[in-house]
Amino acid sequence: MSSHTAQELAQRTTELVTLPAIYHRVKQVFDDPEGSVLDLAKVVVADPGITMRVLRVVNSVFYGFPGKVETMSRAVSVLGMQQVHDIVLATTVTAVFSGMRPERMDVARFWRASAMRGLLARASAKSCGLLDAERLFVGGLLADIGHMVMYMHVPQLAEAALAECRASGAAPELIERDVIGCDYAAVGAELLRSWQLPTSFSTAIGAQIDPARGAPHEFEACLLHFARCAVGHDGELLDSARIVATVLPEAWSMTRLEPQAFEGACAEASSSMAAVMGLFFPEYA
Repeated sequence: MSSHTAQELAQRTTELVTLPAIYHRVKQVFDDPEGSVLDLAKVVVADPGITMRVLRVVNSVFYGFPGKVETMSRAVSVLGMQQVHDIVLATTVTAVFSGMRPERMDVARFWRASAMRGLLARASAKSCGLLDAERLFVGGLLADIGHMVMYMHVPQLAEAALAECRASGAAPELIERDVIGCDYAAVGAELLRSWQLPTSFSTAIGAQIDPARGAPHEFEACLLHFARCAVGHDGELLDSARIVATVLPEAWSMTRLEPQAFEGACAEASSSMAAVMGLFFPEYA
């Protein structure tokens, strides 16, 4: 059986799929120590489609701001540059991939599960008192992108790995390493690296299976690990006893998150699911 590396699958994807220029312009302003709120607002406003999406997200129940935010400069000043960067990243990545319909893949189910992971990572981060909890929404949303890549390039192998995983109950990453040559977390991390996304995303996503390997972003990796253990293939939350049993003990101790608080995070994530699907994936809502 042919063996594939994460680097090879990521490279084949970047040859097909590039992030829009608008994201790179936003990142440039965001990374520039001299970049201001006004500079960022100007860059986003130059793209009416992205402006509309960002304002829709800001004014949705997902954010829950009192009063309507009608201009981009107000959005940036209310949310801050970090959150606008992250919303632009989430909307551009999902828009780029929304046209992808790999054979043998249930794309609607994939995005439902990804949205639930994003919401769960965000709700867990809030439970832990993390100030930039919104970042974790994007991390969770992209955490499984490696599977999309596998279905784009090695669909038969990806399908065989999933079937074996369901039949045996073994961990998907173990079967994928055996059947494909690499696992979804490594593929996702490589793709985000080659796209030059902030390293916190690629590092945490690469370490979601074993968060201790995610330094200096092991905390975020733990939250992605929780989300990974809690969400089934179809985007439904698993029952709490199963979740508690599958989460690595060090993830509980590293985050100091109590199982009871995690159940609260699960409830919060579920309650936002319909709104988020409507915002990011209206075709599958």
